[in-house]
Parts: sequence; structure tokens; C-alpha cells
Amino acid sequence: MVKEKHTAKDESPEELKAIIAQQRLQIQEYKSQIKNPNKPLLKKIDQQAKQIKALDTENEILREALRLARMKRFASSSEELPSDQAELFNEAEVLSSSEKFELEESEDFKIEVPAHTRNRGKRKPLPDNLPREEVIIDLPDEQKFCLKDGTALVEIGSDISEKLDIIPAQFKVIRTIHKKYICPCCQKNNESHIVAAPLPETILPKSYATPSLLAYITTSKYVDALPFYRVEHQFKRYAIEIPRNTMARWMIELTEPLLPLYHLMEEDLLASDYVCCDETHTQVLKEKDKTPQSKSYMWVRTRHGPGIGPIILFDYDPTRSGDVPKMLLKGLKGYLQVDGYAAYDAICDGQNVIRVGCMAHVRRKFMDVYKSSQKKSAGAQYVLKKIMGLYKIETEIKDKGIEERKQTRIEQSKPILDKIKTWLDNNQNKYPPSGLMGKAITYATNQWAYVLNYLLDGRLDIDNNFTENRIRPFAIGRKNWLFSDTVEGAKASAMIYSILQSARGNGHEPFAYMKYLLTHLPTCKTAEQLEALLPHKIDPKVLY
Repeated sequence: MVKEKHTAKDESPEELKAIIAQQRLQIQEYKSQIKNPNKPLLKKIDQQAKQIKALDTENEILREALRLARMKRFASSSEELPSDQAELFNEAEVLSSSEKFELEESEDFKIEVPAHTRNRGKRKPLPDNLPREEVIIDLPDEQKFCLKDGTALVEIGSDISEKLDIIPAQFKVIRTIHKKYICPCCQKNNESHIVAAPLPETILPKSYATPSLLAYITTSKYVDALPFYRVEHQFKRYAIEIPRNTMARWMIELTEPLLPLYHLMEEDLLASDYVCCDETHTQVLKEKDKTPQSKSYMWVRTRHGPGIGPIILFDYDPTRSGDVPKMLLKGLKGYLQVDGYAAYDAICDGQNVIRVGCMAHVRRKFMDVYKSSQKKSAGAQYVLKKIMGLYKIETEIKDKGIEERKQTRIEQSKPILDKIKTWLDNNQNKYPPSGLMGKAITYATNQWAYVLNYLLDGRLDIDNNFTENRIRPFAIGRKNWLFSDTVEGAKASAMIYSILQSARGNGHEPFAYMKYLLTHLPTCKTAEQLEALLPHKIDPKVLY
């Protein structure tokens, strides 16, 4: 059956009018929907779009963190930048609104390496203070004649070469024979009159350890980062039994005689007007109200600068609260150089202390961005290259006078710092705050006023690396011995670290200094004698 085609002729006028009215009504509804869309549906779509964008951002941040973790675990820890300039500007996000600005500055990044021939390194001469044993190699007497005519040969000189030899650790027992005398006449009269020479005062009277043995143990642990059980095994190779708990007890017993020396060092440090401070975590097993996994802290204060002997002080505390720097830095006036930790805010809120920031922390955060970025972030490279220029200036003025250092920084470093700040301001809102770049920019911006303060005085450093480098031996040791058993042990470690690191900071060989100190400290009767033993005041000639 063929279906008939429907046409308007089959409809009555009334029906056609009804169809037209219905079509007009549909058109009006369509226009109404365009003007007033389905708001719940569009809102849902908008929310989903925002959620997708947030997930993409979170995903990129997690990938960034994963790349950084892999770099820190497996890659080189060097903070050097490549000299290849071709990859400097390869990120679209930093070339959008600030493209002109950054391209104008790119000329500063050119590095020219002159052609040169690499010379073979020369071996350093052996120290003059080492004892010399001469071995003379000479011709037999019968060969000191000419083979042709028998004329006696004449010595014209010698070729001298030196080789380094070592004598392994040698142990000996010092037997102290304390003679006593009695008067025979008094003895006949039933009177005892015994006379003996007084025993010499020793650092640990009830111990069989000499100052030399104690100095060896302290330098083994606190300089060479050897745990006591390894030192114990060293001694066993020589059939010497010194249990590790005995060595630990000796270290704790040393804190009492060393305490006056520590207090004098602290007085000298707080009396100076330029102090640096930092802290690092440690672990103490037997600590009240703490689990074995809880962290405690070693706080480090340092004093250094042109013309003064460095002082490095370690202090143990179970917390990282702001009360600790208040106690450790009480009475300080002048400059305090620290990182961005908020615990130092209370110290620097007053008018007596000016806070100085650390450029190394700023650089480190941008270096994390650079390392974790797949495209080697152009923004991070820009900041890092500028900071590299600042450190180049510091290298050039290292040995200059205080006023010359200050003037050079104002003339040369200040313009570079202004360029970095301009970049920070221009890019502050272009990155996710939780990403590495966002965190780096936020940290640098928040610390910028403190970072600039190193321009105020030629004695100040651009960073707090001096203090961080003094923490490094402790951090290396912590990886080996992992924890302190007791609070007393942690405090003893802090005391001995202070003495030995201050000695090293002043250029003393740590074993020689510790041996001399432990030998002469018991005989000190006056403050002047004690001050003469301070690491930053002792005459190095007396140690050898």
C-alpha cells in the first residue's frame, strides 16, 4: 500500500492556524531556553571543569614532587647550572606577559669559556711538621772512581724524593708509681708519719683513660663520625677491651670539666654583634614524655667574620619551639642571620636585633624547581643565573676590607637584587601556590626584606652556609650512630661538638687540641688560664 503524501491542501484553515500557533509556541520556548539556559546543568558542567583543572594541577604537582625525589635520590647533588644557553627560554608560561623583559635580560647569561689546555694537577708537598727519617742511597766506596783513568769521583748533588709512611695506632700502659715515705723514729714511738708526693690532677680522676685516649675517642666519634661500637671493635683488634657503654660514660663525665670553657665561649659569642643560628633534628631513645620515634633538636649558634676567631656552639633541646632561641640568644644585640623559620620572629621583633636572611635557601628552592622540571624551567634558570652573579661578586670581594665589601655590594649586587625582585613580582600569581615554583616564589618574596639586609654591613655573609657547614659533621654522624641513648648523652655530645668544631673552625688539628685541652684543663686555677685554652684564643704553636 502506497502512503499518500500529506499536504496543506488536506488540512482545513482552522487546523493550519493551529499548527502555525504550535510552531510559534515552540520557537518561543526555544528562544526562552537560549536566554535562560538550564542553570543546574551548566553549573554542574562548570564544577566538573574546575575539578578536572584542579586534578590536572594536582597531578602535575605530584609528578613534579616525584621527579624531585628521584633526582635527590639518584642524581648528582650539584647545584651547578649548564652553560648551554639554547635551552634557557623554553617555557611558554614565563614568555607570555614577561617575554620582553626576560629576553632583554638574557644577555647577562652568556658565558664565555676561553680556550685552554688542562694542566695536570700538582701533588701537594707533605707537611713540614711531620718527622723525617732519612734513607741515604750511596755508591760503594770501590765504585767512586772513574772506570777510564781511576780518578776519584766528586759529589755534585742529590736527588731527593719523599714518601709518606704511617705507624698504626700504638697502645701503651703508663704505670704511675707513687712512692710513700715514713719516719722510722716516729714509727718506733708508735706514731705514723707517712709522706707522699701529691698525685697530678687528671681530667677524669677515677678513670684509667689518659687525655690522649679520651681525645682519640672524642675525635673518632665527633669528628670522624664513628659510632662507639666501631671504636670498640678497633680497640679489640689490639686486644684492648673498652666497652662502648664505658666510652659513653666517659663522654658524659667530661661535660662537667668542659662546662666552664663552654660558658666562656657562649659569653664571647653573645657579646659579638653578628650571630648566625640554625637547627637540625636528632633522636633520643630514653627521653621523658617522648616515643623513640619522636624528634628532638640540636640548635647551633655561630660567630664568625673578618678578624675574629669563629665560635660554634651546639645545644640540645627536646623541642623546636620559639622559646628555645629566646633562651639561647638572650641579650643579643646586632645582626642575627637565620633561615625563614618563624621561631626566630620573636627575637627579631625588637629594635636590638636585625634579621638577616639566607640567599642559599632562596637558591635551593629554585634549584629544586629546575631539577624537577622536565623542560628545565626557564623561570628558575633566570633566578638562578642572577643569584650566581651575586655569588661571583662575593668571591671577588672575599678578601677585601669591610667598607669596600659594603660599597661593592651596593654598586654591583643591589642592581641584580632589584632585577630578581622585579621578576618575583611579575610572576607571583602565575604558578599554583602548592607547586614547587609557587613555593619558591612565595618563600623568596616573604624573605626578601631580610635577604637584602646583608647589604647593610660588610661583615655579613650573603647566606648562612658557615653555620650549615658546621652542622654537616653532626648530620653525617647521625647517619652512622642514628640516635643518642639518653638526654645526658645528647647534652654531652652537644658540649663536645662545640669544643671540637670550634677548634676546627680556628684551624686547629682536633686531636692535638683536645689532647692539650684535657691535659691542661685540670690545672687551670684562674679565669685567665682558662681563657688561654679557648679554641679562638689558644696559641697554635703550643699544640705541636
